[in-house]
Amino acid sequence: MARQHHGHRVDYSLSDADQNIHNAWDNSLDPVLTVEPGDVVRFECRDAVDGQVTIECGPEEFSNVSFDPVHPLTGPVAVEGAEPGDALVVELLSLQHKGWGYTGFLPGEMGLGLLPEEFPEAGVHIWDLEDDVGHFVNGIEVPLDPFPGTIGVAPAEPGEHETLPPRDVGGNMDVKHMTAGSTVYLPVEVDDALFSIGDCHAAQGDGEVSVTGIEAPMFVTARFGLKKDAGIEQPQFESDGPFTPTGQDERMYGTTGIADDLMEAARLAVRHMIDHLHEERGLTRGEAYILCSAAVDLKINEIVDAPNWVVSAYLPESIFPEQENGDS
Repeated sequence: MARQHHGHRVDYSLSDADQNIHNAWDNSLDPVLTVEPGDVVRFECRDAVDGQVTIECGPEEFSNVSFDPVHPLTGPVAVEGAEPGDALVVELLSLQHKGWGYTGFLPGEMGLGLLPEEFPEAGVHIWDLEDDVGHFVNGIEVPLDPFPGTIGVAPAEPGEHETLPPRDVGGNMDVKHMTAGSTVYLPVEVDDALFSIGDCHAAQGDGEVSVTGIEAPMFVTARFGLKKDAGIEQPQFESDGPFTPTGQDERMYGTTGIADDLMEAARLAVRHMIDHLHEERGLTRGEAYILCSAAVDLKINEIVDAPNWVVSAYLPESIFPEQENGDS
């Protein structure tokens, strides 16, 4: 895997067996494992929708995927000595996919994704991840840089809290830069922190616009530490990237979205990129939406020139096969 750190010892392994899986943030859950700072744990993580999608899955089956509950999480892991006010330090040592993944969009009536009203019917692509590249249609290849979409600790507020929205304590942040070699700092709100992880992605564009990255069952190996009295309010992290979809500065095609609302500007940028991919690269609009979620980055370019803000979508041109002379 990209940036995998070999040779680290593993102190504990947690499989994806039912007794190690939960579907809500809840500080009353009993830990499935207790570790000390410095310990390394290898987590087996199920995919985001808990095995509902198989390699044979098509749009019709995908349209019936239930999000209730979503995000099977592996954990919780108690870290001895963690107290409210500390930061749990999570060094991501390696991520290992199982050879396949999926990206899709659900029926528009579910209201998920950035452009639900434009995609009334579901769509899905099953990715072959062999050779550590994501194989899309028309010879398009998406570089992989795996990361956990959901990584967090238990909230102080009692009761069950759904996993879909990210929270002060982390959770479903979908920060694609939390790759192997990164360090994540999570604000501890309860004794022992109660850490859980899941929803791994083999790759994703900044924005995750269709509501799925390249969703993939995976193994994640992490080392735990504590930063006492860190006093952070929300997660922080250190990362080497990738800060572009391919991990390098290179030729991009950008589409702008300009509006007086950041969400609308983001929608416009993606809509214009879907138009571009459809008209100039021959993808169906559904394929274009999926590719935007897996390999197009949204960036805020301007947020000071009222009343309009600018968000652009960046497409790396190197993911397309090179056209030989004479090809149409």
